[in-house]
Amino acid sequence: MRNVTILGSTGSIGLNTLNVIEKHPDRFCVVALTAYSNVDLLAQQAIKFKVKHAVIGDEALYEDLKAALSGHEISCAAGEEAIVEATRIPADITMAAIVGMAGLPSLMAAIEQGGFIALANKEPLVAAGAQVLEVVERSGATLLPVDSEHNAIFQVFEKDNANAIERLILTASGGPFRDWSFEEMEKATPEQAVAHPNWTMGAKISVDSASMMNKALEVIEAHYLFEMPADKIEVLVHPQSVIHSMVEYNDGSVLSQMGASDMCTPITNILGWPRRIATPGEKLDLSKMSNLSFEQVDNARFPSIQMAYDALNSGQAACVSMNAANEIAVAAFLSHKIAFLDIYKIIREVLDKQETAPLKSLNDVFSYDKVARDIAESLIH
Repeated sequence: MRNVTILGSTGSIGLNTLNVIEKHPDRFCVVALTAYSNVDLLAQQAIKFKVKHAVIGDEALYEDLKAALSGHEISCAAGEEAIVEATRIPADITMAAIVGMAGLPSLMAAIEQGGFIALANKEPLVAAGAQVLEVVERSGATLLPVDSEHNAIFQVFEKDNANAIERLILTASGGPFRDWSFEEMEKATPEQAVAHPNWTMGAKISVDSASMMNKALEVIEAHYLFEMPADKIEVLVHPQSVIHSMVEYNDGSVLSQMGASDMCTPITNILGWPRRIATPGEKLDLSKMSNLSFEQVDNARFPSIQMAYDALNSGQAACVSMNAANEIAVAAFLSHKIAFLDIYKIIREVLDKQETAPLKSLNDVFSYDKVARDIAESLIH
């Protein structure tokens, strides 16, 4: 029996995590859940899974949560600090699924407690990879990747043969705009951007997929997770989303992980690791597959991948800037304040305007992140 805490339980990753746990009531016990504003769903989840503690991030919703949990032996709290405190409740596995840099404080607190950290939020590692890995090493925690691409690499990555790896190959669906022209992309709406052809995801990550910024962030994440230099990480567009990523070795072997376009697969893999357990999600039906195709990224229409390589070569500060500017730009696009292609323009301008600086501590990362966000905001309003 493993005790599990889920940070961000009402998002798509949180919901899928609870689906997996529900299939294995003899293996998992949910001890704490957190959400930012979906108080009704959080309360329903807390009651259903008989958790010990529930936290709502928006302090204005504390009384609503308290009322919803009345009569149940579930303690509750509210506020960002309360989410951090929830990580200190003893747990064997912490699912870190809070979107964006907002998830960094609770992720760091969870890592400090040790145990297994299921990392579903890529932005903190992109912006603060060096600091995150330093705490992982100090605490003895085990970082387990939930992202489908990094989980695929994790499953076929031979640590004892790391020196024999020639390249990591991240696959990308190409998103909803894979075949769109510049002219079509200029007029793209948020509704079109979040309509992913293969995956059901949250709004922010769906827009990132449409811009391929999601894959750009994954390049940086792979660099930190697998200690691989940028020139050994490649991206290929694979529209079918069947092969989730590959590792090529120097003996000519290319090992891949295949599966349905269902986040239950990597989540189940991580929750059960190092054992294999059954998934409640979709299974891959090979008999229905007639084609697996791969193509190079069109860097002219999707410049985000090259931005990631440039940021890695420039250093951590550039990675922070790129991530921060993207978060602000995506939020502005979803609010109909800017056009889709303006996302790239804002990121480029922030990278050009912000001076690089060494980032030695987490406070340095947060300070640099704030400046990048302020610059991005100034370009919108």
